Amino acid sequence: MANFSYIALDAKGQQTTGTVQASSESEAIQSLRAQGLYPTQVVEAGKGSLSVDGAKKPSKKTKGKTKVRQIKSGGKVKPKVLMTFTRQLATLIDSGLPLLKSLNVLGKQEPNLILRKTINSIADSVQTGSTFSEGLSQHPQLFNKLFVNMVKAGELGGVLEIVLKRLAEYMEKAEKLKSKIVSAMVYPAIVMLIAVIIMVFLMLFIVPKFKEMFAGMPNVDLPFISRFVFGLSDFMIRTDKSVLFGIPNIIYLFAVFALMLVGLNLWGKTVKGRKVIDQYKLKLPIVGDLQRKSAISRFARTLGTLVTSGVPILQALNITRDTSGNVILSAAVDKIHSAVKEGESIVQPMQGSKVFPDMVVSMVDVGEETGQLPEMLVRIGDVYDDEVDNAVTALTSILEPIMIIFLAVVVGGIVLALFLPLIKIIQSMQ
Repeated sequence: MANFSYIALDAKGQQTTGTVQASSESEAIQSLRAQGLYPTQVVEAGKGSLSVDGAKKPSKKTKGKTKVRQIKSGGKVKPKVLMTFTRQLATLIDSGLPLLKSLNVLGKQEPNLILRKTINSIADSVQTGSTFSEGLSQHPQLFNKLFVNMVKAGELGGVLEIVLKRLAEYMEKAEKLKSKIVSAMVYPAIVMLIAVIIMVFLMLFIVPKFKEMFAGMPNVDLPFISRFVFGLSDFMIRTDKSVLFGIPNIIYLFAVFALMLVGLNLWGKTVKGRKVIDQYKLKLPIVGDLQRKSAISRFARTLGTLVTSGVPILQALNITRDTSGNVILSAAVDKIHSAVKEGESIVQPMQGSKVFPDMVVSMVDVGEETGQLPEMLVRIGDVYDDEVDNAVTALTSILEPIMIIFLAVVVGGIVLALFLPLIKIIQSMQ
């Protein structure tokens, strides 16, 4: 047993100091909480001293370590890194290691500098008497509302390790879903970029050579496709010396395109613009179905994971609304929240929103009637994960031939425009 000096707040908010005997620092904190005290500083005798301003004065042995932990955390961490940390923390706690010790172990071995500083900062908060969820809430750039509230529910229910495992599984499936959608969009984007690069190269360097050659042959009757390609190439190369020192028109085209993208991005950050863009995303012919399924999967899995972990339904709906990623779906969840707040069922506002398919509404209805709504929501998330996987496979199989045909039409059209006059010349010579 060792002596621990402490500074704590009582139920009236008054600061009090004293010493307590315990075998470890975490046990000393638990002992103080059992006495109705809220510890702000706990220091083992001989390893440091307490300061009135709330900072712990480190001893010579721990000075360097404390200095590192005082560095403020910031920046972004990849979801995969955060998922690994969550799973490792759940494993350590499930093995019987105290939370504070688990955080210290992970903080020492974490290779990511930003996450290491954040873990050390959270460990300091826990060491001074804050709960784990309170420590997480001080770093919203890494831990969103969903993470913090699930941990808070796990702390209240005494099942923190189970909640952390669910969080890790949730992040893993969400990241896998995101990567599937991104991979489906990468292929057509690359093909489109290659087509543009080839077209620009041919128009700027190859087509003008053929145009000069045919210009020296006045008797050659150029077909329409050749005249169109030569005219387009001439427009792209043409310069207007009265504007910006004779920059070619192709530069203006790219500049206008870039400004349109920037303007669309800025408009998308407004309330009206975001609503219009998200609405059109759901109405697109092929991609819209994929967007809708991924949004429903995220909604069902988020809400189901939160409710299963013990988060109250109204609070879970608020978090789901904020993390839905689509304004139209957020508005539908907001209506569900209002209906549940008035004591109504979830099914009616879901059906009235016209965002959720009939199958989802029916499954939620069955879940409510049988008292297994959280499990049913998680099952809906699994079903729509498979639906997204199938939609991505179908989209890729459809886009592959479309992109190949598009590339063939662009490049083949230019080549045809260049060689048709040559064929006519050869035929006339024969």
